[in-house]
Amino acid sequence: MSATVSEEIEFDAEDEAPTEERVPVTRAYRFEVVKLLAQWRVRLLLLACWTLPGLFVAAVAQQGTLPSDTLFGRWMHATGWAGPLVVLGFSGSWALPLLTSVVAGDVFAVEDRLGTWRHLLVAVRSTRRIFVAKALASGTVIVLLVAGLALSGTVGGLVAVGNRPLVGVDGHQLAPSDAAGAVLLAWVCALAPTLALAALGLLGSVVLGRSPMGLLVPALAAVAMQLAQMLPLPVALRLTLPGYAFVTWNGLFTAPAQADELLISVVVSLAWAAVATASAYLLFKRRDFTGGSDDGLGRRALALGALPLAALLALTFAAVALATPSTGSGITQDKVQQQVATVFAHLYRLQTDELHRPAVTEAQLQTSAACERGDGQSTEDPSGAGNDWHCVVTWHLPGAAAPGTALYQLTVAPNGRLEADGDGPKDVNGYFLVRTQTGDAPNPLWQFDGNVELLPTPTKG
Repeated sequence: MSATVSEEIEFDAEDEAPTEERVPVTRAYRFEVVKLLAQWRVRLLLLACWTLPGLFVAAVAQQGTLPSDTLFGRWMHATGWAGPLVVLGFSGSWALPLLTSVVAGDVFAVEDRLGTWRHLLVAVRSTRRIFVAKALASGTVIVLLVAGLALSGTVGGLVAVGNRPLVGVDGHQLAPSDAAGAVLLAWVCALAPTLALAALGLLGSVVLGRSPMGLLVPALAAVAMQLAQMLPLPVALRLTLPGYAFVTWNGLFTAPAQADELLISVVVSLAWAAVATASAYLLFKRRDFTGGSDDGLGRRALALGALPLAALLALTFAAVALATPSTGSGITQDKVQQQVATVFAHLYRLQTDELHRPAVTEAQLQTSAACERGDGQSTEDPSGAGNDWHCVVTWHLPGAAAPGTALYQLTVAPNGRLEADGDGPKDVNGYFLVRTQTGDAPNPLWQFDGNVELLPTPTKG
């Protein structure tokens, strides 16, 4: 009798008897979406994602202090388009890993906790369609959550501050229409690592069953990748971690766009999503649902699920290393100097407009930067991340007898993000505010961000 029940439960779509009604994937998918949306915690997450970012951005716009340690945070009083980017930076580090844990990390485990596998298998009569329906349903809910974060942050920023030009990572201004397109594309690119984390959640949910560790797989993976990104890794290895796509969207806000790292990290994230989902499916097909005490697949299956991901990491590292040879950090003295000079030139023109001084072009400024690390006495070329960079910026004004100079203390992160803090002279970068004809305004040269491209750049002839 047990053999008959086992055969009835385990056969797939290809083995269905002609007299049985075929349950389409679409019907199973709708059923799984309804089940997810019926959970109070998922409803609470949807409400939070569609309301809290907008309220946060609007509240910050009314405050005197800004989250200047966050990329684009210092521009939240200047334009509404900075708000959704601040939300994206926070979401990539914390919100999205937690959302994928709650949704994808529990989509299979909930059946183990409730003991409903037999009922579901008898109703759908196909493990393949069950897996596809659950994977698509969890992906749909995750996309709704991400869309809520993006739309809420954007609406909050535009309502509270307005549709104004956005200052890019390299200091150049984006018109509101260009800023809108870049913000939308940045959120779309962030979907790739989000789906990779969701796929890891599916894998953990299949393997670990009702164990709470399945819920933690995406969050723990995200934390591990964040910690790895803080280390002085070779560029090729950094790009093969899917979490890096939460950072490389910064390159969309430079002119020209730093698209190479973004494309590589998005492709790598999608590859992780595909491999992790395929592993989860193959392991799901191996489960024996006839036993009443069945709960996941055990530790050995966890190792089997991790092996394809380890192989993918090795293959992508080898491919990226061969395509873009770079064994170092990718942060060199020339790149830092070029980035600082570029950002300063853009922002100097912005400060000139604020103070209603005679217009000047970047060609006329002839901005250059001389950057060193530590005491500057080392005979080797400075390179790598650190908070001991300091730069002397020099520029020329038409008709001026001597060039102008400004000092900056720099912090360069391992991912290439650059933060410059002005250190004089006081009339250039010594104060947070500058006095204009219409009142005090933020000084764009007081502190600024930059983004060092880690991959080798072609030499201009």
